[in-house]
Amino acid sequence: MKIAVFGAGAIGGYLAVKLHQAGADVSVVARGAHLAAMRERGLTLRGQADAVTVRLACTDKAEDLGPQDYVIVTLKATGLVPAAPQIAKLMRPETALVTGINGIPYWYFYGHEGPWRDRVIDSLDPDGKLWELLPPRQVIGCVVYPAAEVIEPGVITHTYGNRFSLGEPDGSTSPRVLALSRMLTQAGLKAPVRSNIRDEIWVKLWGNLAFNPLSALTSSTLERLAFRPDLRAVARTMMQEAQGVGEALGAKFSVSIDKRMDGAGEVGEHKTSMLQDLERGRPMEIDALLGAVVELAELTEKPTPLCKAVLALVRERARLAGCYPA
Repeated sequence: MKIAVFGAGAIGGYLAVKLHQAGADVSVVARGAHLAAMRERGLTLRGQADAVTVRLACTDKAEDLGPQDYVIVTLKATGLVPAAPQIAKLMRPETALVTGINGIPYWYFYGHEGPWRDRVIDSLDPDGKLWELLPPRQVIGCVVYPAAEVIEPGVITHTYGNRFSLGEPDGSTSPRVLALSRMLTQAGLKAPVRSNIRDEIWVKLWGNLAFNPLSALTSSTLERLAFRPDLRAVARTMMQEAQGVGEALGAKFSVSIDKRMDGAGEVGEHKTSMLQDLERGRPMEIDALLGAVVELAELTEKPTPLCKAVLALVRERARLAGCYPA
């Protein structure tokens, strides 16, 4: 099984090491100092109890690796459009594209039952290039739960979590998704195959669409946003609005708002990824986490006044910091 991990940062690097240890033929596409360190010293993964270093085929030119059986994309959502031409070089018609990316995916409406079947989401794929270059028929959805961080070039620390939920957009248990699940399981990871991966995408997104932009606007940690009553009320209203959108599209929410908020708050004094990106001057995943939700609200004619207001505010905050297009 040939597997390329495109974007071998924290999560991608964690996956690559685990799959290599399980015997998969793994290669990675990376760049900059991280790539240079992997070439020179290998890729090191540090867990709570031990550390391991592996040598992997690694490059910044996807064409060097040739066609793959699986391409696992673990980029930030903001990086997918510019990377799509390179990702396409790893694919042939039978290649499975595994999208382990935060937020609403560009392929969300592929094969979707309802009036918006096969519709392109403008805020994620404004000119339809992703749909063209990375055909949704080749996609396997993936919801990523582990927390990891690149602490220095070539070195990743894994903090918690090992679940990568998988699902075909049509809900089938295809041979390709079952084979990938088995390989991930052999690697010591949890890889359940879901009959409706969109439900799980919504449940994870549900908290992220509120806590991430609110943290960027306030500099507050997850614990403070979830448990300070006034801030919790704001997040709750955003989540209620988003739930109406998801349900209008047929999504089912398996937990309550309070349980989802409590779970986020229990992470503790943790800065969300969006706040970290703002502080470090990096592109922020605003559209995948909230912009697309507001677009889908307009599509389904569901009111989301608070989500729209927060979206406008966080976009402006990001523009002024150089972290969002002007």
